[in-house]
Amino acid sequence: MSYTLIKTMHILSMVLLFGTGLGSAFYKWMADRTGNPQHIAATNRQVVLADWIFTTPTVIFQPLSGLWMIHLLGLPLSTPWVAISLGLYGLAGACWLPVVWLQIRMQRMAEDAVIRQQLLPPAYWRMARAWFWLGVPAFISMLLVVALMVFKHLPGAGS
Repeated sequence: MSYTLIKTMHILSMVLLFGTGLGSAFYKWMADRTGNPQHIAATNRQVVLADWIFTTPTVIFQPLSGLWMIHLLGLPLSTPWVAISLGLYGLAGACWLPVVWLQIRMQRMAEDAVIRQQLLPPAYWRMARAWFWLGVPAFISMLLVVALMVFKHLPGAGS
């Protein structure tokens, strides 16, 4: 497979990862603001589904395709922008894993509240706050990874 094809797939995967993450966060956050357990349960169900369909494959593909391109370019992992990108990606992943767990738990809690015709319990809102605050460093990390992807210096590339 050519470098250009891998790079194209890498960029499209990054767009899908970033877009799904930002879109899911926005819709979940807005649903939570309504306080309506039915709306929140339905939105959480879709957010969890989107993570399985879109986010998980791209989370796996991104480092594989990135490392593949680095190998094709003959760059060492110690290249500053490579090492920083991998570190930031690791930080985002370390935030994303608990977020996935929280989303699944919150989905179940919201569905249970709908079935019981009750308000969401205080534990839901504690998890929602943790979910939000874990998203902040993950989002900033991914923004920085994208910036490094765009503004990196490749030897012999001129810019």
